Amino acid sequence: MDTCPATTHPCLDTAVEVDVAVVGGGIAGLSTAWELARAGHRVAVLEADRIAAGVTGYTTAKVSVLHTLVYDRLRRTRGPDAARLYARSQQGALDRLREIVAELDIDCDLEQCSSFTYAAQPGDAEGEKALRAEAKAAAEAGLRATYVEETGLPFAVGGAVRVADQAQFHPRKYLLALAEDFRRLGGVIYERTRVTDLSEGSPCKVTAESGHTVTAQHVVVATHYPIFDRALLFSRLTPSRELVVAAPLPVADDPGGMYITEDEGKRSVRTAPYGDDGSQRLLIVTGEGFTPGTGDPAASFARLDAWLHERFPTAGPTTYRWAAQDNSSTDTVPLIGPLHKGSRHTYVATGFGGWGMTNGVLAGQLLTSLIAGESPDWADLYDPRRLKSVAKEASGFLTAQAKVAKHFVGDRLATGHVDSVAEIAPGSGAVVRVDGERCAVYRDPDGTTHAVSARCTHLGCLVAFNEAETSWECPCHGSRFDVEGAVLQGPAVRPLEGVRLHADQDKEGKSTGGDAGEGVKPS
Repeated sequence: MDTCPATTHPCLDTAVEVDVAVVGGGIAGLSTAWELARAGHRVAVLEADRIAAGVTGYTTAKVSVLHTLVYDRLRRTRGPDAARLYARSQQGALDRLREIVAELDIDCDLEQCSSFTYAAQPGDAEGEKALRAEAKAAAEAGLRATYVEETGLPFAVGGAVRVADQAQFHPRKYLLALAEDFRRLGGVIYERTRVTDLSEGSPCKVTAESGHTVTAQHVVVATHYPIFDRALLFSRLTPSRELVVAAPLPVADDPGGMYITEDEGKRSVRTAPYGDDGSQRLLIVTGEGFTPGTGDPAASFARLDAWLHERFPTAGPTTYRWAAQDNSSTDTVPLIGPLHKGSRHTYVATGFGGWGMTNGVLAGQLLTSLIAGESPDWADLYDPRRLKSVAKEASGFLTAQAKVAKHFVGDRLATGHVDSVAEIAPGSGAVVRVDGERCAVYRDPDGTTHAVSARCTHLGCLVAFNEAETSWECPCHGSRFDVEGAVLQGPAVRPLEGVRLHADQDKEGKSTGGDAGEGVKPS
């Protein structure tokens, strides 16, 4: 985001008719739109904010077919054929990205390197066993995977799986070039156009919050977390937010690869080009995952930063820190295909599980084929309507739903950390019961309070405050809102309703919200 120009595409201000409407302007949406336009379709992209600026704009951008321990898991739960199809489709996506970069001559810092999944503790017998099983499963699936004991990391590990010839790149440079070619092919992009309704049929119609519509023969929902729940996909997705810190590193100390471990609260490591003189790389470390609306992100940032400088002592001061969000399916395989069982012209791409770069490109390939009436031999593996793995994913499904139920019911019964608005310190927020209603109240540094309904507009769970990012977050399905209630991240499409506090309820500063003297509006 810091090294690319901002985009300024227009918002939707009139009714439009196209062949395909793509909702969402991240890597999945733009890849799908470009593939469709290249195939001769008239395509419109509708993005709630700016293209390549949401999850894709903050990704760590590993383009790898090695997704921690997925191949051994697939071999055990869905059989060796599923593992082979997964490997073939993921490798096909990596190859496709390279082809596009070459075809369009895109300068996007594309670098070839090896990818590693490692065990953090030397001598960890169980970790070594799991890695050896993964290396064997990945090799049998058709990848050039090997088990190794040494890596380029500046510390000892308990073994690793290595796959060579993977890639890392600058996703915004890539996608902005793709967007320009998409427009050259006749495609149109609408930014600041939040879609709020979908009418399925022949044709379909999507409606933006402005009331303007796009009529299309087909609709692709590529909003990261689906904004339409008619397929009940929310019951098969679990959101996770991960923190990222980055610091300059002497080029001589570059570990020379992409690394990830599920140990130590998860740690992902790679480097990227940095500076003009070639003496440094930007070391990027990801980890400390948490469910939105839970945990202590500030403390997690501190742990992650300490880990970076302890393990890479030659790294300079931290220059960037941010957070990114993703969703995982309960059986670990993305959901890409028809939106629901009765779909004829609506499609979805979601549940990438932290591997959005290959899966975004893959989604473009697969959805373009399905809209053309074709079906790759690996399409069933990703089909959101799949039933064969339901028994296998039951444990993950029940765990995910238990967490949702805990927040949906438990958060309503729990006592908050403060009893009144007056107890909220400047620069912090809390959910407070006022006149019998739960209000999400933030007090900014100058003492002004910002009060909104605490009920998420998606399905009504109570939000919680993330002090590190100054946002309200829903722990059930990952929707995020700013302190004024505006949607930062779906699946919610409507803002939190503003409320006005009575003067005697806000003893400090002044409040913002509805009309003065009304008290709390019903939420």
